[in-house]
Amino acid sequence: MRRSTDECPSRRLPRRRQTRGLEHLQICKHWSHKFAVEFTPESGREPFSDDRLCDFSATDDALTMRIRAGDEATLERTQNVVVDHLKRFAFREDFGDIRWTRL
Repeated sequence: MRRSTDECPSRRLPRRRQTRGLEHLQICKHWSHKFAVEFTPESGREPFSDDRLCDFSATDDALTMRIRAGDEATLERTQNVVVDHLKRFAFREDFGDIRWTRL
């Protein structure tokens, strides 16, 4: 991967409802049928390919996602895929408009 961790888009999503906070687990379990996913109740790692990765970190009050990709087009596509799946699996949670921040 050409991007360093410090340059990766990241998003911290505060939870607006009292939920179990396991959205990332549902997404990771879903993707584990296709990819070598690693996950615990507190974190998850989704290696889509050699140059594409999404890390999840969950706390009681927020879900943080960080994406690494080899180029801008792949990065944008991965962001869209992750957000789409998050909205489907966490449909009871209103995260609002999800915008990514470069760290």
